[in-house]
Amino acid sequence: MFKKILIANRGEIALRVIYACRELGIATVAVYSEADEHALHVRFADQEICIGPPRPMDSYLNVPAIITAAELSGADAIHPGYGFLSESGYLAEAAEACGIAFIGPPPAVLRLMGDKSEARRAMKSAGLPVLPGTEDPPESVDEALEAAQGLDYPLILKASAGGGGRGMRIVREQGELEHAWRTAGQEAQAAFGDGRLYLERYVEAPRHIEYQVLADGHGSVVHLGERECSIQRRHQKLIEECPSPVLTERQRLELGELVTGAAAAVGYRNAGTFEFLMDGDDRFYFLEANARLQVEHPVTEMVTGVDVVKEQIRVAAGQPLSVTQQGITWNGHAIECRINAESPVTFRPSPGLVRVFSIPGGPGIRIDTAAHADCTVPPYYDSLVAKVIAHGVDRAEAVARMRRALSMTVIEGIETSVPLHLRILDEPDFRDGKLSTAFMDRFAGG
Repeated sequence: MFKKILIANRGEIALRVIYACRELGIATVAVYSEADEHALHVRFADQEICIGPPRPMDSYLNVPAIITAAELSGADAIHPGYGFLSESGYLAEAAEACGIAFIGPPPAVLRLMGDKSEARRAMKSAGLPVLPGTEDPPESVDEALEAAQGLDYPLILKASAGGGGRGMRIVREQGELEHAWRTAGQEAQAAFGDGRLYLERYVEAPRHIEYQVLADGHGSVVHLGERECSIQRRHQKLIEECPSPVLTERQRLELGELVTGAAAAVGYRNAGTFEFLMDGDDRFYFLEANARLQVEHPVTEMVTGVDVVKEQIRVAAGQPLSVTQQGITWNGHAIECRINAESPVTFRPSPGLVRVFSIPGGPGIRIDTAAHADCTVPPYYDSLVAKVIAHGVDRAEAVARMRRALSMTVIEGIETSVPLHLRILDEPDFRDGKLSTAFMDRFAGG
């Protein structure tokens, strides 16, 4: 087992890794930017190293600085959390070259999954259902127009090198394609340094279903069931739950077998998430694979009792998974709300000083946060302030507990998305589990 792990991240996910390391008896190293000097992950790590100015490119995305910090601190592993460099083949390869373990998939798998069109091809070969689309990214708008003729509209353009809604455009008719191609390509180039796009058939108002996978280096691959992530705004998830309100046990098992088989086929190792769209006829289509820990992993942990971060660490250290597929059970229902520092109406970011911060716990409530009274939410990073996770014997109890926790939350000094979440929880369609990625489009004020 590792003796010391450097956490190449910040905020609540850095604290989450510290929790796991403390329980495993592993020392931790926090890296931080000048904006995070007084952050909790810095306070609670066993060692801390400043890696640069606030701008992410100068600190949390600076691979040489992170590798140098790992070498100076004597860390024998790096945990990247999520976001930033969590899916960076460059960081994984640099760590490997320096004899430092990367707590994530192998570099080759990271590079495969990082190219969405290549990942799509690999998953199709492995037996996962995929939407009709281009096998290779068209090299010009003329090639895209030609490819579109054989796919039918509406279509969606996607960035080959990334996700999160960037470099993505819906095209409903031929006349829209040229403009969408230009703007999506420019956005993808700016976001990922790669302007390549591919085309795919667009599914109207699907559900977004994802599977949590764990794989070790000893031939074991398991899934921890699905998460429903359909409540989104501009392809950014707002609420996640486990299990989905609509999947049957048969669907869960059948799709789970396909996912674990596909993960094994590409040599997957560590934690990962395989994402799907589910159309109105209950057909599933592979969307992408996220080769990292997900923001929403706590709902899976609450329902299965499996500590995903500990499993990540064990696998990276060469140990086998501590769970088998036969030993995994799903108990009750869990929901996560992402509390962001932003206006609940306009969604405008709201960084600043947090004067009061109180999120009550109580039965069935888990709170993952690095915020506290008198802390500052800096303007340089993601606006996530806290994740509130509610668990109940069934979905109704989980929703009731979430509503209780959020209605008693007091955060002053900044605006947050709490009022928006409360309105969503009270929406009849949400209560009835009638969810889709179009939910926020029709939701009043969404």
